[in-house]
Amino acid sequence: MKNLFLGIDIGSSSVKTTIFDAAMGKSLGKATFPSSEQAIESLHTGWAEQDPQIWWDHFKAGYKQIVKRQNIDTSLISGIGITYQMHGLVLVDKEQRLLKKSIIWCDSRAVDIGEKAFQNMGKEHTLRNLLNSPGNFTASKLRWVQQNQPAIYEKIHKFMLPGDYIAMKLSGEITTTRTGLSEGTFWDFPNRNISSHVMNEFEFDDSLFPNTVPAIGEQVQIQPSIAQELELRKSVKIFYRSGDQPNNAFSLNVLHPGEIAATAGTSGVIYAVTDQDVYDKKSRINTFLHVNDTKEAKRNGVLICVNGTGILYHWLKKLLNLGAQQISYSTMNDMAKKAPAGSEDLIFLPFGNGAERILENKILNANVLHLDFNRHTPGHLIRSGMEGIVFALNLGFDILKTNNIPYNEIKAGYANLFLSKTFREIFANVTRSTIKIYNTDGADGAARGAALGAGFYHSDQDAFESLELMDITVPQNELIDQYADYYGNWKHQLETITHKNADLFQQ
Repeated sequence: MKNLFLGIDIGSSSVKTTIFDAAMGKSLGKATFPSSEQAIESLHTGWAEQDPQIWWDHFKAGYKQIVKRQNIDTSLISGIGITYQMHGLVLVDKEQRLLKKSIIWCDSRAVDIGEKAFQNMGKEHTLRNLLNSPGNFTASKLRWVQQNQPAIYEKIHKFMLPGDYIAMKLSGEITTTRTGLSEGTFWDFPNRNISSHVMNEFEFDDSLFPNTVPAIGEQVQIQPSIAQELELRKSVKIFYRSGDQPNNAFSLNVLHPGEIAATAGTSGVIYAVTDQDVYDKKSRINTFLHVNDTKEAKRNGVLICVNGTGILYHWLKKLLNLGAQQISYSTMNDMAKKAPAGSEDLIFLPFGNGAERILENKILNANVLHLDFNRHTPGHLIRSGMEGIVFALNLGFDILKTNNIPYNEIKAGYANLFLSKTFREIFANVTRSTIKIYNTDGADGAARGAALGAGFYHSDQDAFESLELMDITVPQNELIDQYADYYGNWKHQLETITHKNADLFQQ
């Protein structure tokens, strides 16, 4: 009998779904819904909201599409794994009705609230215990609702992260994970519990918090009405739940100290696993519990994020498609390949998607510098965008070095900007690292995690034996020094734009 597992990836751009054959170690069918990108509502500058009901509807549409297209016997599905956009806030009342749209990850309205809490709780204490400043994470967003929408706040039964909402819709139960709480800056790392300092500072009541379940392992059982609607066995359970970046690392078998994963979707992320409680004195990095953390074997994920990566590429695509000719991402990749390294001095600062943690929560906005109408083509603009993204992420690698987190190999999935050979070559030469590309994605990782949590796989090694290596890109000696010069010039321009000179980048 086949053991199939359902993987659900709740992104801000789309909802991806897979039905995964655990014995074969591959997906039997995938769906991305909708085919165009999900809308992000922004009623005010810096705001970003989505309706969680749309995530649920898009999951069901994609799931039914796979089942019909691939003629899947849904009675063979043994479990469910969920991954989701991190740091969002979902609020429901006692009847599990939504109280407002979700304040999602790239919403910047709560930055000042997080900064005030950082000062009040004491920077050193906060970083030592939370390993992050409250910044713009879920805790600060919940506080914003408390202060600005008190009528809604009074009706809150539970707050959730986006993946918790999908688990609630499937099971009828409201739960979360310790890893999820750490993503929201609710977690006290040394004491391995919800932070009393955060609770006191933000005046939160314990009753607002969902019960916790393991990130990998038995969580909740689906409710009968949903089992009937999705034509699943009533015994099916959720066995895995993770934010998108820890899940991306899990998908790539990045589980142990010294291993690093990268992704370049809507945002770009470096995610390094360590067994240390790591924090940056300027709070430019984030540390969360990794999915495989236990009391016996500490596993933290150190995350460095640049908000404007895939969203920058999507913006360029819209810009280039204003005319009659329609240009695909594949065509854009080819155009970038034809432009020279360094883009003939064209510089792109990709910080146009809200407050950037790596810039100490500054809202800088994007900049294109040295544009020459007689010399630069759309290909130059596309390539300079790629280079700007990698340079921005390389600021994060500089911070990793100062925190003694070693790396010499980076793993990424064959998706988004890593589909581009040019992007992979830029990444390898700027970071001076070998880039390994695997045939996996977030939905596959969630399904594989469910199979591990359900006990189908007996170990990490067993779970990832079938992971397919697709490509290896190594840095080229003749380009390493060249890109070091380009990076130095790019960094100088960024320092000038921020009016901070070198202060912002001192380690």
